[in-house]
Amino acid sequence: MGPEVIQIGLDVIGAAAAAEPDFRYETVTFPWGSEHYLNTGAMMDADALEQLAQFDAIYFGAVGSAEVPDHVTLWGLRLAIVQAFDQAVSLRPAKLLPGVRGPLAGRGPDDVDLVVVRENTEGEYSGVGGFSHRGQPSEIALQTSVYTRAAIERTSRYAFELARTRPARRVTSVTKSNASLHASVLWDQVVAEVAEGYADVKLDSLLVDAAAARLVLDPGSVDVLVGSNLHGDILSDLTGALTGSLGMAPSANLNLDGRYPSMFEPVHGSALDIAGRGVANPIGAVLSAAMMLDELQVPKIAHTIRVAVGKVCASGCGTPDIGGSATSAEVADAILAAVAQRP
Repeated sequence: MGPEVIQIGLDVIGAAAAAEPDFRYETVTFPWGSEHYLNTGAMMDADALEQLAQFDAIYFGAVGSAEVPDHVTLWGLRLAIVQAFDQAVSLRPAKLLPGVRGPLAGRGPDDVDLVVVRENTEGEYSGVGGFSHRGQPSEIALQTSVYTRAAIERTSRYAFELARTRPARRVTSVTKSNASLHASVLWDQVVAEVAEGYADVKLDSLLVDAAAARLVLDPGSVDVLVGSNLHGDILSDLTGALTGSLGMAPSANLNLDGRYPSMFEPVHGSALDIAGRGVANPIGAVLSAAMMLDELQVPKIAHTIRVAVGKVCASGCGTPDIGGSATSAEVADAILAAVAQRP
């Protein structure tokens, strides 16, 4: 469903930018993904990274196919971009919007408004490991998690700086240090050291299982959640679901020093069960576009888009995943109409 929702996001950007004559932009679309793999044996061109490095931002649609293994699509495209461009932080806000019914009884928009800051380049997604005795009864697979002080420090520092901009000023750090006695212990140690420089921000440390429980039982107690690549990935799916559907959840993969472009994508996957049926929720992709516009230093246009999305959700217009009956096109038309009204 990547092409479906990304095109809607591009349409919304165009409509929102139309009233801002000083903002000029160009887009180039690359046909990389599962179909490209089936035709060429590769998820993207051999010089894809050199091509992408010339751009200011990347707007990424979910890729996936029943005919291509998931590890091929992930490592052949998304992770290849994230690691090559040192997109150090995956930023995944989760906010329950008025008009959308979340899965938690008695919880409303004031109870679900948090951000997951996920370390994005190493941890369990480093690709370190291998197989031995393939195909034999004694076959072995080794998967090594890689945690470095530098990556933990920059990720946690980003989380603390972000927390300073939010009213709660609270960071919740998530690990599994009771079982992961090396990697998670290092994580806890480095985060605690970074916290010493932020006396105005409260630090909570939770085991990942306890964090999952707290997000369900008391989501309002979590404001900025920082975790490893794996923990952040899993928990941001949970926080996305708390906003009504993974289809609502945006994200950014941020290069922090400006050497490479950052990448923006909805949290959801390719959703093969609904792809091509015209009912995919485009809001995660549209809100990811707003995050991209923030990165491109046009926050006014990003604000226009967020206000429009809020109005559409409050009106009750939504796709089936959030309990509505609208098609993707109907939601898109409603957002475009709201954008035309301006904040």
